[in-house]
Amino acid sequence: MTAPAPPAPGSPARAGADAIDARPAWIRLAIAVCLSSLGGVGMWSIVVVLPTVEAAFEASRAASSLAYTVLMLAFAGGGVMMGRLADRTGIVPPLLAGAAFLATGYAASAAAPSLPVFILAHGLVGLGASATLGPLIAEISHWFRRRRGIAVAICAAGNYVAGAIWPPIVQALVEAGGWRSAHLAIAGILLVGMVPLALALRRRAPLGDVGTAHVAPPGRAALGLSTNALTALLFVAGIACCVAMAMPQVHIVAYCTELGFGAGAGAQMLSLMMLFGIVSRVASGFVADRIGGLATLLVGSTLQAFALLLYMLVDGLAALYVVSALFGLFQGGIVPSYAIVVREYFAPAEAGMRVGLVLMATILGMAFGGWLSGAIFDATGDYAVAFLNGLAWNLVNMGVIAMLLLRRGRRLAAA
Repeated sequence: MTAPAPPAPGSPARAGADAIDARPAWIRLAIAVCLSSLGGVGMWSIVVVLPTVEAAFEASRAASSLAYTVLMLAFAGGGVMMGRLADRTGIVPPLLAGAAFLATGYAASAAAPSLPVFILAHGLVGLGASATLGPLIAEISHWFRRRRGIAVAICAAGNYVAGAIWPPIVQALVEAGGWRSAHLAIAGILLVGMVPLALALRRRAPLGDVGTAHVAPPGRAALGLSTNALTALLFVAGIACCVAMAMPQVHIVAYCTELGFGAGAGAQMLSLMMLFGIVSRVASGFVADRIGGLATLLVGSTLQAFALLLYMLVDGLAALYVVSALFGLFQGGIVPSYAIVVREYFAPAEAGMRVGLVLMATILGMAFGGWLSGAIFDATGDYAVAFLNGLAWNLVNMGVIAMLLLRRGRRLAAA
């Protein structure tokens, strides 16, 4: 089949092509990171206020953790919905809708008369926050060719920037005026910050997105597996690694409270965890360009398991700060690696759908893991078994990824 002619000079298509990997692309990436850092508060504020809300409503740890579970379920489903909207209209409408959902969700949380209303309000928060991760990553991937891996990793790091900066801010707002006023303040900050940034991205992404050179053609199997079988295995791996990841991320503030160190120390540990996660996410893009997405994923998963083991061995304040930093450094590159794996082993025309499905698995894993750790705490009275449960799920993830790497090795040897 004859290759299509290149866009004519001065045409909109050529203008878009000229922007790929150029200064406009990097400016958009910076704006996307800012948006992700703002909208990402939706995933972290509940972790900080969990002990306070639990006491206010006189609820159990598992019941209070349902707010996080509902949030993450809405985040998972919202990512698919917002992604489809972005495909049809561009990134601006989903971002504006996301800002509206976030502000409404936080305002409703502030006014919640009961825990069930508070939990449902966090469904709106999750739906709004979903516009600032998957859809933004997909949007940015269209503007980069040579440096797509690092651009995707930097964009994904915006979520961890949120995790680094928002916990201490939320904790300070809670201490200053209570958790209800804190939620109202967050609603106002998001509206003022997100709307103008979203409007700055009005230019549509260039058409004719290119894939990775060694991706199998549409309809061809990868690693000796059908595309659906490979997707299913990555889906299982995504759930397993993030059930493990959820234990420290969702419960570190509550864990520190149980140990007598206070919620403030837990919020600082969460912030430290996310700060080092930013380093890990960016570094994973460079590493994956050299050893591939699957190998990068296995390295991150193995190191995450080691950090979970360290949590089980220490309970001193200083040691927990160190382990939290290590946990962030070890696991931060795991989720972006899934997107890179999809780009390596699936046809470009399927990449958006497959990335959405695999990222949904990681979010569902976080949602289930956040609730499960709370339920285990309620049943046992401490977090020791919850950490052990996380380690077991982590080993499942390592097994799936190791199997895929072995299949790749055998196919390369036979080639």
